[in-house]
Amino acid sequence: MGHKVVVFDISVIRALWETRVKKHKAWQKKEAERLEKSALEKIKEEWDFVAECRRRGVPQAQYCKNGFVDTSTRLLEKIERNSLTRQSTCAKDRDKRSNPFVFELSGEHWKELPDSLREQTHLKEWHIYGTLIQTIPTYIELFQAMRILDLQKNQISYLPAEIGRLKNLKELNVSFNHLKSIPPELGDCENLERLDCSGNLELMELPFELSNLKQVTFVDISANKFSSVPICVLRMCNLQWLDISSNNLNDLPQDIDRLEELQSFLLYKNKLTYLPQALLNLKKLTLLVVSGDHLVEYPTALCDAPTTLKFISLMDNPIDKTEFQDDDEIIESEQDRQHFDKEFMKAYIEDLKERESVPSYTTKVSFSLQL
Repeated sequence: MGHKVVVFDISVIRALWETRVKKHKAWQKKEAERLEKSALEKIKEEWDFVAECRRRGVPQAQYCKNGFVDTSTRLLEKIERNSLTRQSTCAKDRDKRSNPFVFELSGEHWKELPDSLREQTHLKEWHIYGTLIQTIPTYIELFQAMRILDLQKNQISYLPAEIGRLKNLKELNVSFNHLKSIPPELGDCENLERLDCSGNLELMELPFELSNLKQVTFVDISANKFSSVPICVLRMCNLQWLDISSNNLNDLPQDIDRLEELQSFLLYKNKLTYLPQALLNLKKLTLLVVSGDHLVEYPTALCDAPTTLKFISLMDNPIDKTEFQDDDEIIESEQDRQHFDKEFMKAYIEDLKERESVPSYTTKVSFSLQL
C-alpha cells in the first residue's frame, strides 16, 4: 500500500502564516504598550542599573537621589568619567609617592617631624595630613625649592616667620589647624598663587603685608572669625576665587569691586543683611553663594542686572522673617562640622557647573536613605 500524499494550495498556506504573523506582531505591539505603561519595566530597569552600579563599586549616593534611582545615560557617563578621574588620581598619587621631590606624612602617631627631614632640602612639596604636629620648624627656610606646602588637618598653632623665605612657594594650605595668626613675612612669598587658611576657627585677621601677593588667584579663609573682608585681600588684583563663608561678616566693603578678576565669591553663613550695589561692577563674577545669612530682602537689583552672574543661592535666609535659627546638628566637633559643610558645598557647586541651567534659589534638605 503506498503513502498518501496530501496536496495543499500554496497560496492557502501563505495566507495562513501571514495571518498568524500579523496577529503575533499586533500582540507584540500591544504587549510593548502595556509594558511601557507598566511600572514593572521601570522597576526592572532600575534594579538592573543598581546591580551594575554595585558591581562597579559606585556609591549609592551617586545614583540615588531623594529615594529615586537616576538611570539616565548622562549619569552613566558621569560615573565612567569619575571612575577614570579616580584612576588618574590614583596613578598621580603613586607617582607622587615615588617622587623623590615630594615628602608625605600622615597619622596621629606623628607629634613632630622626623629629624631626617632637615637634610632633604631638595624637596619641592610637603604633604603633611592628619597628624598631631603643633609647630613647623624654623629650618623650613632651607627648602628654597619648595613649591607646595600642604599642612591641612593637623594641630599646628604657629607658623614661623622663616616661611617668608620660600620665594618659590606657589601653594600654602594650612586649613583645619589651630592658627590664630598668620606671619606678616608670608607677604614676601611673591609667587604665591593659592592660600587656604580655612577651618582654623579662631583666625580674625590677615596681616596687611599680604597685599604684596599679587599673583594669588585663590583665597579660602572660611570657617574663622573675620568680621570684615581683610584689606590685603582687596589688594590682590588677580584674585579669582574668594571663600569667606562661615565667618562674622556684617557687611561687605563698598570697594569690593576692586577685585576685578573675581569669578567665584562664597559668602554663606555670615550675618549679612544686604548685598552692596558694587557687586554689579564685578563683570567677571559667575558664581555667588549667599546662604544661611541674615538677608532680610531679596537682592533683586543683583539678580535682574544683565551681568554674567549665573547662580545665586539664598538657602535658609529669613526672607519676611525677623529671626534666624540654625538647628544644625552637632557633628563630633566644630571643625568636623565645618569640614562637612565645605565638602557639601564643593560637591553642590561642582554639580551646578554641569547643569545647563541653575536654580535662582535653593532649599537645603537633609535625609537618609537605605536600600
